Amino acid sequence: MRYKIFGDKLPGLTLQLDAGESIYTQSGGMSWMSDDFQMDTNVRGGLMKGLGRMLTGESLFMANYMANTNNAEITLTSAMPGEIRALQLDGRKQYIAQKSSFLCAQPTVVLSTFVNKLKTGLFGGEGFLMQRLSGEGMVFLELDGSIVEIDLQPGQRLKVDTGNIAFFESDVKYDVVTVKGFSNILFGGEGLFLSVLEGPGKVWLQSLNTASFAARIMGFMPHKSG
Repeated sequence: MRYKIFGDKLPGLTLQLDAGESIYTQSGGMSWMSDDFQMDTNVRGGLMKGLGRMLTGESLFMANYMANTNNAEITLTSAMPGEIRALQLDGRKQYIAQKSSFLCAQPTVVLSTFVNKLKTGLFGGEGFLMQRLSGEGMVFLELDGSIVEIDLQPGQRLKVDTGNIAFFESDVKYDVVTVKGFSNILFGGEGLFLSVLEGPGKVWLQSLNTASFAARIMGFMPHKSG
């Protein structure tokens, strides 16, 4: 399999597959492809895993595209301004990614649900359910805005608005803390809680917080009059 990431603000991904090679993506994730693919849509991994994917913003059904000939091409595009990142999984290292960041992967890559502590589920917003990437092979993520990579040293902690987490190595400890001070909570604009990432391990942060972006857009929407 060969790939090319193109575009700037709204990037796309073109994959070139040989006969018998395949990738899977969420249903509706394909933008265009050559006429030599076999498509199979199913609940990948069973109903329970499919329901878990739905909670992280993906589809219940996943689409598998297998090339019937050599040099077959398929293109997927990002839904938001940002970047597309390729990760090579080696069967040992795993990654935890922001929900809805999964774009596509080779069939040997396992996409599952990452569930954090209950308190994160109640108060951490996007941090409750994320996506775990494991197995072997190539996986592609669509990330929002510009991406910053930080290599956390042992014991080094980083407080992050949950929506600005792109993905991180699974060795990184993930928790939430409360924002202290009544005025900070009421007027700080960050909510009650922040995510905390603790090293060692690498984290990737995204400059565009989709929840904040959506809230700002909604502020410009016309309101119905009585």
